[in-house]
Amino acid sequence: MDWGLKNRLSRIIKPETGRTVMLAVDHGYFLGPTSGLEVPRRTIEPLLPYADSLMLTRGVLRTSVPPEADVPIVLRVSGGTSILGELSNEGITTSIKEALRLNAAAVALSVFVGSPHEKETLLSLSQLVSEAEEYGIAVLAVTAVGKDMVRDARYLSLACRIAAELGAHFVKTYYCEEFETVVNTCPVPLVIAGGKKTPEKEALELASNAVARGAVGVDMGRNIFQSEAPLAMIKAVRSIVHQGKRADEAYEFFLKEKSR
Repeated sequence: MDWGLKNRLSRIIKPETGRTVMLAVDHGYFLGPTSGLEVPRRTIEPLLPYADSLMLTRGVLRTSVPPEADVPIVLRVSGGTSILGELSNEGITTSIKEALRLNAAAVALSVFVGSPHEKETLLSLSQLVSEAEEYGIAVLAVTAVGKDMVRDARYLSLACRIAAELGAHFVKTYYCEEFETVVNTCPVPLVIAGGKKTPEKEALELASNAVARGAVGVDMGRNIFQSEAPLAMIKAVRSIVHQGKRADEAYEFFLKEKSR
C-alpha cells in the first residue's frame, strides 16, 4: 500500500483511535428524496464537524457540501438501479478521474454476493480496485444484502472475505451474532452499517457491540439524520467509537445533548 493510499485511509480511520464515524448520506441514489434527506445541505451542514468522513454521491457533494469543508469524502460510485427495480443490478456510475477531481479519499461500491448479479458486481469491484490503486485512492466494498439473504456470520463472512480477496481496502457490512467470526476471517478493517432507523438506544447499542467485537467504526445514516436530535445522536455515536463509552453512558449523553 503506497503512501498516498495510506494517507487517504488515515483521514477516514483516525490514527489516534484506529476508529471512524462515517456519515452515510448516499441513500438518494436509489431511494430518491428519503425522509431526512429531502434537502441534503440542510441535513449535512450541522453534522459536518462531527463526521470523520461523508459517504455520498457526486451530485450531493457538488450541490450540498461547502467546498471549504475539511471532511474526507467516500464517494459512492455504483448505482444505476432504484428501489422500484432490481437493486443488485448495479454498475459503476462515476469514474476514478471524477473522484480525483472531487478530491475523494475513497470510493465505495456495493457487491451483491448470492444475488443473480453477483458476478457483475464482484467484477466491478475488481475493476474499481485496479483503477483506484493507480492513483492511491482507497476502495470501500459494501456488502449489500438482498431480501432473500440472511444477515448471519456465515453469509457476512463469505461476502466480506470475497471483497477483501478482490482487493477492497476496507469493507462495510452488518452486525450479527458471532460477529467476531466475520472480523477474524476478514483481513481488512470492517465498518458497520447503521441500517434502518431504530430507537436511539438500540442504535447506540449496535455501535457499542460492533466496536467492542472488532469493527473499526460505523457508517451510520438514517439512525443519525432521522433521529429526533441528529446533532446529539452523532455526538453520542462518537462518544462510543472514539471515547469508549458504554451504550448506556452514550444514551444518557444523548438525552443531555438533546435537551440543550
